[in-house]
Amino acid sequence: MPGIVIVGAQWGDEGKGKLTDLLAERADVVVRFQGGNNAGHTIVRDGEEFKFHLIPSGILYPGKTCVIGNGVVIDPGVLIEELEGLRRRGIDAGGLRISANAHLIMPYHVMLDTAGEARLGKLEIGTTKRGIGPCYADKAARLGIRVQDLLDAKILRKKIMAALEPKQKMLRPFAKHPRLDLHAMTEEYLRYGHRVEPFIADTAHILWDALDTGGTVIFEGAQGTLLDLDHGTYPFVTSSNPVAGAACVGAGVGPADIDEVWGVAKAYTTRVGAGPFPTELDDELGAYIRERGGERGTTTGRERRCGWLDLVALRYAMRLNRLSALAVTKLDVLAGIDPLNVAVRYRSSEGALLDEFPYHQSVLHGAEAQYEELPGFEAEIGDCRRVADLPREARDYLDFVSEHAGVPVRLVGVGPGREQVIWMGEDARATLRAA
Repeated sequence: MPGIVIVGAQWGDEGKGKLTDLLAERADVVVRFQGGNNAGHTIVRDGEEFKFHLIPSGILYPGKTCVIGNGVVIDPGVLIEELEGLRRRGIDAGGLRISANAHLIMPYHVMLDTAGEARLGKLEIGTTKRGIGPCYADKAARLGIRVQDLLDAKILRKKIMAALEPKQKMLRPFAKHPRLDLHAMTEEYLRYGHRVEPFIADTAHILWDALDTGGTVIFEGAQGTLLDLDHGTYPFVTSSNPVAGAACVGAGVGPADIDEVWGVAKAYTTRVGAGPFPTELDDELGAYIRERGGERGTTTGRERRCGWLDLVALRYAMRLNRLSALAVTKLDVLAGIDPLNVAVRYRSSEGALLDEFPYHQSVLHGAEAQYEELPGFEAEIGDCRRVADLPREARDYLDFVSEHAGVPVRLVGVGPGREQVIWMGEDARATLRAA
């Protein structure tokens, strides 16, 4: 059986899609368990680039069962665009299954998200304005529209009316927007329902059957640990729980179904949007890393903020997720930078040294990273396929990260291509064989 959860160990954009793609080759089911089309996974295979926002990364394997779990919020228009994009490229999406219990992003969610950010002005959170937060809010308020509602016109209409009623005041600026017309919205979403009906299923049972018969299930997370609604840098977080524990809730399985948790982290750190970032490099070096690493959001195209690797935050992510393995991506981006700094602790605004990630937001916002300096490496490493091929300084860097994060590094990314990886040790190769 294994159930393997893949999570981001930083602020998202770590390269989770690539790891999912590699493990999915021998998996039976790949399931996305939270988030929405505010996430983006980019996979490069045979020189061809694929960008996914809702569909799990395993869809590139013919006949693979790929599940959008109940914990995901779905914009059906975006989902259909992705399906059409795959069809145009000759990729069969027949293995896709969508939880009937997943919630739907409605036009008013997107409008409320955009208006909410505008009201905050300089205090904006930096959402993708895709309606994710308002959709999760309606879910919690029991005003949500679910995938299964697309199959019953009477229920759909009644639920839309109920959801719109308490929002009348907030939606007043959009009162004349054609997409807010009750009849037009109902008809639009019924059309979506006809398109996705063949994919709708009781997805929890699909996962149970796979796990109970010794199959391998990959649980694909979106965003990253430090964007977690409960444990991240609140309020500059996403509206769901990207941590490993949420895989059970968002997919419909039990904790005992999880055998391994793989965290993915870049060899440096990035984040998109507002919020604290103790190791940020707001200078020429930060711009160089951004350009060399292609650090622009898959979903929004926004430039990512870049900085040194933060081991205080990585240790925090390790414990929250109880990581069993770490994948370090984009090590190649650091080639030619000497020396390399790595944050090992923080100093508070009052001068206290902090070895642990601070729970109080005021402390974190004022924290200054304290670094250890490591020698850099000059050689380009994109062609390396074994640990022994890496420069000694690169190997020392990985050893330092593993030791201080308290988790073994099992995979290293040395370029954007699917083949540009190094598996570290027999344990990692055994995982790939088992998957």
